[in-house]
Amino acid sequence: MKYIAIDLGLKRIGLAYSAHKEIVTPLPAIIRKNRNQASLEVKKAIKEWEVDAVVIGIPLGGSSEDEMRRRIEHFMNLVDFEGETFYQDEAGSSLEAEQMMKGKIKYIRDGRVDSLSAMIILQRFLQLNTK
Repeated sequence: MKYIAIDLGLKRIGLAYSAHKEIVTPLPAIIRKNRNQASLEVKKAIKEWEVDAVVIGIPLGGSSEDEMRRRIEHFMNLVDFEGETFYQDEAGSSLEAEQMMKGKIKYIRDGRVDSLSAMIILQRFLQLNTK
């Protein structure tokens, strides 16, 4: 199975890819100008990487879970993805991504942290769901 993970943000969308459960690669993030442009770019990435399933980070159990799930479902309707969509708890993934980058790369809001966050989300999903 080939997966793409999405860390959906209002300004940037982090992406990560995996075709082998041991290897997850962050992809260039999408700078979000509007939802139509963002959904088209996500759709393009899914097609380019020939993805079977999408894993989306969501804050599970929090007060914002229902609202976030509604927003994510709306966004994925725009992406018009035919394959399976999975939700994975994203709790702490952005902090973990920032820790990975500390001191190594000057912190620039170019989406690298967002894509590292997507990578962490996908790694968590694969650890829980593939044997």
